[in-house]
Amino acid sequence: MIPPSPVRPHRIARTLAALAILPLTGWGALALWFQLPHPAGLAAGAVWCLLGLGAVFTLLSGSARRHARRAGAAFALAALLLLAWWQSLAPSHERVWADDVARMLESRIDGERVTLHNVRNFDWRTETSYVPRWETREYDLAQLRSADLILSYWMGPHIAHTLVSFGFDDGRKLVFSLEIRKERQESFSALGGFFREFEQVMIAADERDIVRTRSNVRREDVYLYRLRATPAQLRDLFRAYLQRAAQLRRQPEFYNTLTSNCTTIVFELARRIAPGLPLDYRLLASGHVDEYAYDQDVLAPGVPFAELRRLGYIDVRARQADGADSAAFSRAIRTGVPGVPAAEQR
Repeated sequence: MIPPSPVRPHRIARTLAALAILPLTGWGALALWFQLPHPAGLAAGAVWCLLGLGAVFTLLSGSARRHARRAGAAFALAALLLLAWWQSLAPSHERVWADDVARMLESRIDGERVTLHNVRNFDWRTETSYVPRWETREYDLAQLRSADLILSYWMGPHIAHTLVSFGFDDGRKLVFSLEIRKERQESFSALGGFFREFEQVMIAADERDIVRTRSNVRREDVYLYRLRATPAQLRDLFRAYLQRAAQLRRQPEFYNTLTSNCTTIVFELARRIAPGLPLDYRLLASGHVDEYAYDQDVLAPGVPFAELRRLGYIDVRARQADGADSAAFSRAIRTGVPGVPAAEQR
């Protein structure tokens, strides 16, 4: 019987090096694709792939050690240059922005009185046809009475955009939403969100703008849930949104599809009020954040989750109220939602 050939250490080292090069090759190609203008991004990505795959082939093909060392060294040097370029990328406020994210929220707080500049209140006819309006509004935090969690599903059942809408005694609603700050002619890409393609912006908007455009114009599936919170918690959360908006004004930040998005910001701000909130996979699978909120006992009590979800689906009511003014639209979408007082419903 012929004994098996011993596994040589250099073979193991070559294989491990090749396995490390493959994901770095894929990451680098995507980084170049999303960051460089086309067709330069395509060309640079193709060259990077050829370099990486060439190094992998040389390492695994049994080439002479000196060839393998040279291939590995060449790729390592290229990788260091790529990472240095990547670290040099910086977020900016100085770009040609799309109209709906062109302005950043500004706030002035005087005791309980809050003045907000650049509150968005667009009238959307289609996704590309709209009447732009940016408004200055004043609010009294002593009259802040409610907050609603809104989820808008735009890519299947596991991914949703997360918004929080605050309600005041006079019936007005104000929605906060962390969004990508698109440049003009740019569109959202979940994959691009991993590769510093977008900055972040905190939008404060009227419900008839930011909710209606999702339910009526884009035809996304939108759900609304009343949150359980004390007046003090509501004020703290409202102020936390303003602080986050001010932070983004001072220092631009990149959006990240996984770690810095519309859902993680809600969790980050809520944790300032309730530090014991646990981490959970549903904070990443944002389409399930309503289940997470239910398990944390912050939705309307005494109602099964399936019933909360059924009654919280607003699309039919939103489309029936399409031509209504802002106040009537807000009342209509809350009709029958558990935890919402009758005075807030149509």
